[in-house]
Amino acid sequence: MKKAFMSVATIILVLCSFIFSSCTSSPKGLASFDPQVKELLEKMTLEEKIGQMTQPEQDQVLSNPGDMQKYFIGSVLSGGNSDPAEGNSLEAWTDLYDRVQEEGMKTGLKIPVLYGIDAVHGHSNVLGAVMFPHNIALGCTRDAELVEEIGRITAKEMRATGIPWTFGPCVTVPQDIRWGRTYEGFSEDPAIVRYLGKAAVLGLQGSDLSNPLSVLACAKHYVGDGGTTATTDPRPGFPAGPEGRLWLDQGDTEMDEAALRRIHLPGYIAAIEAGVGSIMPSYSTWNGVRCSASKRLLTEILKEELGFEGFLISDYNAIYQIDPKNAKKSIMISINAGMDMAMVPSGYRDFFNDLKELVEEGKVPMSRIDDAVTRILRVKFALGLMDESRSQKADRSLHRDFGSSEHRALAREAIRKSVVLLKNDNQTLPISKEVARIHVSGKSADNIGNQCGGWTILWQGKTGNVTPGGATVLEAVKAAVSTNTKVTYSLDGMGADGATLGIAVIGELPYAEGIGDRADLSLDAQDIAVVNNLKSAGIPVVVLVISGRPLIVNEILPQADALLAAFLPGTEGQGITDVLFGDYNPTGKLSFSWPKSNDQLPLNINMPEVDYDPLFPFGHGLSY
Repeated sequence: MKKAFMSVATIILVLCSFIFSSCTSSPKGLASFDPQVKELLEKMTLEEKIGQMTQPEQDQVLSNPGDMQKYFIGSVLSGGNSDPAEGNSLEAWTDLYDRVQEEGMKTGLKIPVLYGIDAVHGHSNVLGAVMFPHNIALGCTRDAELVEEIGRITAKEMRATGIPWTFGPCVTVPQDIRWGRTYEGFSEDPAIVRYLGKAAVLGLQGSDLSNPLSVLACAKHYVGDGGTTATTDPRPGFPAGPEGRLWLDQGDTEMDEAALRRIHLPGYIAAIEAGVGSIMPSYSTWNGVRCSASKRLLTEILKEELGFEGFLISDYNAIYQIDPKNAKKSIMISINAGMDMAMVPSGYRDFFNDLKELVEEGKVPMSRIDDAVTRILRVKFALGLMDESRSQKADRSLHRDFGSSEHRALAREAIRKSVVLLKNDNQTLPISKEVARIHVSGKSADNIGNQCGGWTILWQGKTGNVTPGGATVLEAVKAAVSTNTKVTYSLDGMGADGATLGIAVIGELPYAEGIGDRADLSLDAQDIAVVNNLKSAGIPVVVLVISGRPLIVNEILPQADALLAAFLPGTEGQGITDVLFGDYNPTGKLSFSWPKSNDQLPLNINMPEVDYDPLFPFGHGLSY
């Protein structure tokens, strides 16, 4: 019965996706700019073309005066911790963008620089930006219009700093929640990923990339990054950890092409339908072959079969994983496979020189270089970067709306629609705003960093006061109740005696990528103690789990009179209290299956050979 229900739900979602596709206009085809591109391409030297294909970290290239011009750099990025030297303020980011463009315009052809950044849940590198819920939470809303609007506001806040390109949305389909990037995916269900991935692209790019409030989207990580097999093999660039440590990130996706297409490709098909201008191949491998090295994936399927007209950007130093002992060979394989731009943070000089030699040696054909640069320039023309009548500097008038109450109201709406009510015994929820006393506890009760998770100001995020603005759960509770209600707090759950009700806010600390790979998804001892301490006061206990994936909650389930999941909700804690106090009747439905035990993992709806017996099934979610 469960499987039949889920199948019907998926069919309904696909139909909704069709309706959404039919009612939303897609951007103008990128190939329509080819006449302008061809005219420019004919003026370019080999060196200028390779410069367009080279993407260093902004701090690396700017710290070497003259390199922007010497290597004709066409793109830069800010990685997870690559911030302005002056700090992460709105002004500092805007000044940095303008400086990059000033340097880029000093080259002979004066081709503007395309600046990319990971704005994956809002403009999340900048202090004071609105941090929206991560994709796992948005998957619980099933709301494409909401996701599109979040993309639009993210684009507007990005453009306030000038930056026109985000490395998102992530249209991965995570199949094993032990993966540290699970929260970057909308769902384990390809239908939801397709539906919401398209909405995210349309929100970011709009119907016209040249609109000054649009930004270039980047669907990632192509393809199968969410389907890797768990292993104890170490990963390059990450700490080894204890012996036998579990790894999923950057691993091998072991499946035939039919399964790859069925589970992992739909999000990219939808993104291309929406006109996505860039796609990032994955670090991971497919049956032992690096995605960055696969001509089958990059050229035959993506460009030729699916008709992708934009460009491919490699992940951070990903090209060099193809053959770690031979950088030049790695470049040759990846570029010939179809890679168009290489993210080479500090090794941009070597990449430039190696690729030039490869062309001169006849190992990379000039036709491949021209194709790559054509694709990159198409996007620059589409973005309006090549419009001489437009200033290439940031529009600082957009600063007035950055982090505004209007933008925060949208994040609050996204949170309340994404919170999932898992259990509600004896109508514990909603809570009356007139109760005598509420005792709030737990490590995430008064912690904006824990609410936001990874990719927040820092690559790995940070527990504590990582960014100003917004409200923690504790602050939101205090703001929601009447003046007759007393709100008390303790970190460990002690001191609840005499309270009317307790709220435990527990879960995970921030992490990103492979650092978050975990074999054991059990709650930590501190979280269990908080719930037990509250319950020992003889009061009803509401447990709120703030995490990047479902966790094993069996040990506290009997003590939880009500249980809710808030998947890395972001800065606006009022969205949670809207649900707790009944201002919003919960509508969130699980975007991932919630397991009973670690022994069940991996567990998802795409595994017909496995006995599907979760604690809470995919799609579960109660209302009042």
